[in-house]
Order: sequence, then C-alpha cells, then structure tokens
Amino acid sequence: MKTQNTITLSLGTNMGHKLENLITCIDAIHHTIATIIQVSKVYETPAWGFEGEAFYNCVVMIHTHKSAPKILSQILKLEKELGRIRSHSGNYESRKIDIDIISFNDDSIETENLIVPHIHLQNRKFVLFPLRDVAPKWQHPKLNKSISELILSCEDTSEITEIGHLKNPIENLDFQQLNYIAIEGNIGAGKTTLATKIAEDCNAKTVLERFADNPFLPKFYKDQSRYAFPLEMSFLADRYQQLSDDLAQFDLFKDFVVADYHIFKSIIFAKVTLQEDEFRLYKTMFDIMYKDMPKPDLYVYLYQNTERLLANIKKRGRTYEQEIPAEYLEKINRGYLDYIKSQADLNVLIIDISDLDFVKKQQDFVFILNEIHKKIEN
Repeated sequence: MKTQNTITLSLGTNMGHKLENLITCIDAIHHTIATIIQVSKVYETPAWGFEGEAFYNCVVMIHTHKSAPKILSQILKLEKELGRIRSHSGNYESRKIDIDIISFNDDSIETENLIVPHIHLQNRKFVLFPLRDVAPKWQHPKLNKSISELILSCEDTSEITEIGHLKNPIENLDFQQLNYIAIEGNIGAGKTTLATKIAEDCNAKTVLERFADNPFLPKFYKDQSRYAFPLEMSFLADRYQQLSDDLAQFDLFKDFVVADYHIFKSIIFAKVTLQEDEFRLYKTMFDIMYKDMPKPDLYVYLYQNTERLLANIKKRGRTYEQEIPAEYLEKINRGYLDYIKSQADLNVLIIDISDLDFVKKQQDFVFILNEIHKKIEN
C-alpha cells in the first residue's frame, strides 16, 4: 500500500486578529484538505519586502495521498475562502492569510505553477525557524543542506520573536487511551486503508493481515468446496501467529496498535464457507486459540453496502476476487452483524461508510476519527 505524502506548509498573516487567522486556517486545512500531524510554534517577524504590519508565521506538516498539484489547487481555494485578496501587481503586500507549499516528501518539483522546495525558503527566517520545529532532520534536496545548516547560512537579519504554540487538531483525539484498536469490515470495505492511515497520522503500530501470501486464496475463489477448509485453517493459523507475535512486541515509539482485522473474523468466514462437519472441527480449533488472544479495546466495524463493496473490489483489480458474487458478500455482512450482536463484552463501534470516501475526502476521514473519539469518550 502506498505511503502517504508528507508535506510542509508555511502559513502567514499580518491583518486583523492574526492568531485567530492561523487557528482558523489550521482547522480548515485539517478538516477539508489533509490531516495535520504537526504544528510549529508561532513566530513574529517584520513584513518582508514592503512596509506593513508584522507577520505571524508557522509551519504545519500534513499527511495525504493527494498530489502536489491537487494540494496547491486546494490551498489556493482555501486562501480565497479565508479572505486572501491577490492583486496582480506582483509586489509584496499585506494579507489575511498566506499558504505556501514548502516541501513535498524529499522531492524536487518544478512546474509552471509550483516550485518545491519553495524557492526562497533558505533566505527567510520566518520559514526556516518554524520548519525546524516540525522537521528538524529535513534536508534540502537541491542544496544538500540540513535545516540547521540553512539557518546558520541564512543572510536574513530580520528580528524573529517566538509568540507561542497553537494546538494541533489531531491532539483532540484520545486514541492513546487505547492499547489496541481492531478495524474490521467486509471484503473491499477499506479496513486496511483506514488502519494504515490512522497509524500514520496518529503514531500507531500497524498489524496488517497477510492475506496476499496465502496460496489457497486464488484456488478457493475457483473451487470453494474443495479449498474452503485448507484456506480457513491456514488463515486461522497465520492470524493467531501474527497477532500473538505483534501484540506481544511493545513499541516504545508508538502510542497504540491498530490492526485491520480481529481473529474472530475466522469464525465469521468459516461459517459461510465450510460444510457443517468441517465447521465443527474448525470451531474446536478456534476455541482453543481464541481463549488466549488479547481482545481489542475498541472494535470498529466498517459497514458498506454490497454495491459499493463490488465497486471497490473491481477497482482494486485483484484478479482472483473479480468473480466474488454479491450473495457471498451479503452472507459475510450478516455474519459480522450477527457476531457483533452476540458480543456483549466487546466495545463495538459500527460506522456506515457506504456514502463516504475517506481517502479522497478529508472531511469523511475526520468524521470517522471523530466517531472513534466520541466512542472512546463515552
């Protein structure tokens, strides 16, 4: 799965209530464009290149799957929505808000509309100081200098004053209260994508199901009756081994664990695919393993209607999945819902994502984060 892009944006304002302008901008970026994972201190510097009120500046680091041109388009639109009025004189001027792309991963980008890293960043303290706050190990891909080296060689003599800190919107979430979150859902629901994104944005360790390595899976979709039992047994053994190992290994640098499955899915799928006598044997093996398995602090079930599931399966293009019938997906959905109803001691959150797109629409991703947050708070 493709890792998200890591982007730094410089924010500046010298009109009106400057701190409020920055707070409003940060909130808007986080809720409509991309997840803000870090926010620098706020610095005050004199106006650059013209006579005007002093600026308040900060840098934010964001995560997103969106491209650089898409981010540029969205921040220009946001500037306008927040009251930025651009003149066509080409001169520096006061502004209610200014948003610039400073870096995009470790890439160098040169197009008609965008140059990254920002062409002037090495000459401006109001960019370098807050950039150091959020990316102290960043290295300029063209100049081959670290951020500390850039600050030492910067010829900007402007006075720069630290004003204080602004809160990162992601800090409002209480995911750190949990040790282990399981994200579940039907085939094609997007559980792996969501688990990975939450982990990247919220500093969690991922435990992702290793289904792609299962040699029985393509065979199962061609001949279910023949390969159902070996498939389910191999999945059960692998899930048990993986969860036992990964949940036991504490990571000092991560706040919690997020998995894209819970071992009980083995029973749900086995009940649909196995014959009655096979299932009885399977259930005996499962019960032996399950009693020693750590239970998730929160079990999130992503419900998606069958039409969307089929569309997602077709879109991701795994050849062996393309013939999955709608009836099979409906049975799996019913199996999950029946299981959830039977688990009185499991902390369950069901989110209907049939009309959501948490990859392309940041507001949908934030909605899911807020639903998890509300569940934790309750």
